[in-house]
Amino acid sequence: MDRLLRSFLCQFIRRGSMTVTTASGASFTCGDGTGPPVAVRFVTQDAQRKILLNPELGLGEAFMDGEFVVENGTIADALAILLDQPGVLPHWAKPNWWLRYVMRNIRQFNPRSRSRHNVAHHYDLDARLYSLFLDADKQYSCAYFETPAASLDDAQLAKKRHIAAKLLVRRGQRVLDIGSGWGGLCLYLAEIAGADVTGITLSTEQLQVASARAAERSLTQRARFKLQDYRDVDGPFDRIVSVGMFEHVGVTFYDTFFQRCAELLADDGIMLLHSIGRSQGPDSTNPWIAKYIFPGGYIPSLSEVTPAIERASLLVCDIEILRLHYAETLKAWRERFIARREEAVQLYDERFALMWEFYLAACEMTFRKQAMMNFQIQLTRRQGVVPVTRDYIGHEEARLRRLERGSKPSLKLAGE
Repeated sequence: MDRLLRSFLCQFIRRGSMTVTTASGASFTCGDGTGPPVAVRFVTQDAQRKILLNPELGLGEAFMDGEFVVENGTIADALAILLDQPGVLPHWAKPNWWLRYVMRNIRQFNPRSRSRHNVAHHYDLDARLYSLFLDADKQYSCAYFETPAASLDDAQLAKKRHIAAKLLVRRGQRVLDIGSGWGGLCLYLAEIAGADVTGITLSTEQLQVASARAAERSLTQRARFKLQDYRDVDGPFDRIVSVGMFEHVGVTFYDTFFQRCAELLADDGIMLLHSIGRSQGPDSTNPWIAKYIFPGGYIPSLSEVTPAIERASLLVCDIEILRLHYAETLKAWRERFIARREEAVQLYDERFALMWEFYLAACEMTFRKQAMMNFQIQLTRRQGVVPVTRDYIGHEEARLRRLERGSKPSLKLAGE
């Protein structure tokens, strides 16, 4: 098995320098010798079999189980090499990819009951876990780094401001936030923009936190949160926003999603969709992510999204691609998590902490090394609703900055 492992890995790893020690103690080095050297070790023969049979699933499972150990460098360093190869997948892993691609519509079939179950799997974890690595406002989506030196908190505030600017939110307008998380964007739109905001989520944990935060800020009259599916909302709304939720809709429900948004949006309304996206066309969800992190989740390509928008008779007014912003966001999350890793072990256990470390590192390197990005699509029901040039975005951001300076300092819940 050692010879087989060496043959496959050395065929796959052409860039970088990775020294591999097998479970039997044999050692070999793959790559062209460039970049920082990384050394890894297989603890068991079973781990080697996992990698050979299904590397996309097996690597994460072996790391979680302590059967694949990074001895020089970190798991992020190892993944930076593995995800930076000329071939996206080793040739022996392609049959598994084809099977997942054929089955992807079944795996992404997300009716109401399954959507609630999928959301609970990830978002109803102990709230203290997310406080270990998110910013003070608990923004669990791609930040917007206006400068390379921006802090995570500043970049997440800039993201909210950037989205609000594109929405052209005005005082008293009704806003729907689909997938409102822990409520940060809703509270920003209510407090800074003066909007009347409804946030919907399928997470009971997020609902409780968001409602408590609104009460803290005396914003319950302008920011309310509901445990509700987007398919069951009553409108209309002047503005609709969705950040980091569309990845959970599922390809087979894209038409349902945009048709419902078109029905809920006022005739002169504006919608802003913010989602992770693929730059190289349709694909399938990584099996490790689907099993352990986001069941039912899928990252869409624009070629899958825009036809559903067109069928819903919505007009695309603006598309912005955020390229490395999520890589920097995930780097900040990963560094914060590692700094407080022992607290995660106390909340759950060592295997969970390894799983979360692998999750953050794998996602960061996927955005840094492969064709992943975030997109923001601005939509309306008719022409003439938004200005004809993009200059207004900067003007709106400047206006919102002035309003921010006049607002009260942010409050945090105990334990955050």
